Amino acid sequence: MIGDRILGIILLLLAVAYGWEASQFPVPFGGAEAVGPETFPLLLAVVLGLSSVYLIVKPDPDQPWPGMKTLLDLGFVLVVLMIFSAMLAPVGFVISTTLMVGVLCWRMGARPISAGLTGIGCAVVVYVLFNFVLELHLPAGILELS
Repeated sequence: MIGDRILGIILLLLAVAYGWEASQFPVPFGGAEAVGPETFPLLLAVVLGLSSVYLIVKPDPDQPWPGMKTLLDLGFVLVVLMIFSAMLAPVGFVISTTLMVGVLCWRMGARPISAGLTGIGCAVVVYVLFNFVLELHLPAGILELS
């Protein structure tokens, strides 16, 4: 119970800081838009804030801390996410996301080919949705067509 409440307070502070930073994004060159660069981060901040309040108000009963294997798995995920964020701008969204999702699926037990296909599918679908439906452009990286 106490661990959930502490985590809820920390995540609530993170949600407020994240939402504040997202609201400070400069207005795009063409003027304000209904769906701008701050829309998705603000939605994430709201979801994180509501989830945090739920953890504070209605925590689960105390559970034992996870074992070393689980902590190592979480550390692996953090390393993969850091590599993904470093690769995003120079390599591009599609390739970076394909590798990240593929590696994480493989680590969770999927066969390598299935993990790779899942990574490609997720990357392409999200890229198309953001670039062509929401008109929020993700970095193309080395796939840039000039």
